[in-house]
Amino acid sequence: MMDTGCWRWTLVLVVVLLSIYAEASFSRHMDDFIKVVTRLEDEDPRSNPAAILKKLRRAAGLNDAFIQHFLGDAGAGGPEIGANLSVYIRKAVHHRVTEDGEEHGVVLTPDGTTVALMPLLLGIEAGYLPRAKGAVQTLYQLTLTKDLRFSSKHKSPHTKLLGPDGCWDSVTSPRVFTLLDSPSMLTTAQLNGGMDGVILGMEARSRRPLRLSRLLMEYYCTQLESKGLDAAPRLISRCRRDNFRGLTSPPMLTRQVVKSLELQRKLAGKSKMVGKEKKQLMALVRAGVREFVHEYMDCPPIIPRCMWGAQPYRGTPTNLSLPLSFLYIHHTSTPGKPCLTFQQCSADMRSMQRFHQEDRGWNDIGYSFVAGSDGYIYEGRSWLWQGAHTLGHNSIGYGVSFIGDYMIHLPSQHSMGLVRDRLTSCAVGGGRLTANFTIQGHRQVVTTSCPGDALYNEIKGWEHFGEVDQHIQRKKSHEQTKM
Repeated sequence: MMDTGCWRWTLVLVVVLLSIYAEASFSRHMDDFIKVVTRLEDEDPRSNPAAILKKLRRAAGLNDAFIQHFLGDAGAGGPEIGANLSVYIRKAVHHRVTEDGEEHGVVLTPDGTTVALMPLLLGIEAGYLPRAKGAVQTLYQLTLTKDLRFSSKHKSPHTKLLGPDGCWDSVTSPRVFTLLDSPSMLTTAQLNGGMDGVILGMEARSRRPLRLSRLLMEYYCTQLESKGLDAAPRLISRCRRDNFRGLTSPPMLTRQVVKSLELQRKLAGKSKMVGKEKKQLMALVRAGVREFVHEYMDCPPIIPRCMWGAQPYRGTPTNLSLPLSFLYIHHTSTPGKPCLTFQQCSADMRSMQRFHQEDRGWNDIGYSFVAGSDGYIYEGRSWLWQGAHTLGHNSIGYGVSFIGDYMIHLPSQHSMGLVRDRLTSCAVGGGRLTANFTIQGHRQVVTTSCPGDALYNEIKGWEHFGEVDQHIQRKKSHEQTKM
């Protein structure tokens, strides 16, 4: 008969093996996290979403004083989650950034963006609170404003307060997410999760979905039809920034950041801020909120090069001298159809880069940015590197292309709005385009049918559209050798 010590070690081994199995079975993809939520719901069909969310919070160890102030103690109550899922949940939800730049507690969503689960789940759980307790400020303090801490060390105009984004080791089976730069107070994944937490928390308050998994699937996994976002449901992750913009305002965000800081001081037993200290804090918070509004509400969501699988730039890029004065509009012609998914848009980007590098002998994909019909802008040579999009004009303007052939049909209204309104606003606000910049079609300065008859006729009605200035200095010979 096995003694007590052997049984104990056997039990430990079983737990370890189950944990390893859970880690191997589920990647850091939102689809896999939804499978875990579905399993929890199926194991206890009588549990409502609030109970499932409390289980997840308990398994993830999200139970500090600040969270308990709003949501109560998650330490006990209801059936426990099995050992084979607890380790996965804790690693998938508990957020941290390591010294070597790996961000944990984030998942890749089907639309190609990365989301921190902690603020997402806290926001949704707050949405299920009874009306008397579930004030809107609870949503903001649990999701975003608690961690929007600004201090005097961030006064330098060259220091980013928010971001960065990052790259997954694999987009088919994501396990490791590495930041593209040094982390600030809130990474892009945290901000995505925070905005989603507010949006879905508000949705839970209004319609009380019966299953958490259904709410997550509708938001993250809805597939677009041929008209793209023009005919899509309102409540999907691709519309994150639009939806969040409709729910908030800079003054309200500023108030909630200050309230969060005051509550944290109170819970820590510190005295209230008064006089000069509070005025300084308010000034810093307003500046930080302005940066957030610019980067994550005014600017469009941009898929980084690493996420669509870009090959490295060949040689040494030529840096642009900013701000530029022109934005040149293109269509790809080939690929000839709009792309509606992250997977297809990424494949199209790789195909164009191969053509530009291998067939044309250029250093990189020629465009500065490319607009898909999936709700995202794809990073080409981006803001700082001179492109190879508009011969003779690459040094004075950005080249933005729409994936598809637009001789007869137009891109979606949503994708055109991303370029016409959001990308240009982002560029002007970031000092990359002059305020009086000019939009022109490729055909205005090069003999070509690009950007297609339909699209060209459309952009002629855009606010910044302009005719060709014959007196602009040309640098064709120089740019032909710098592609």
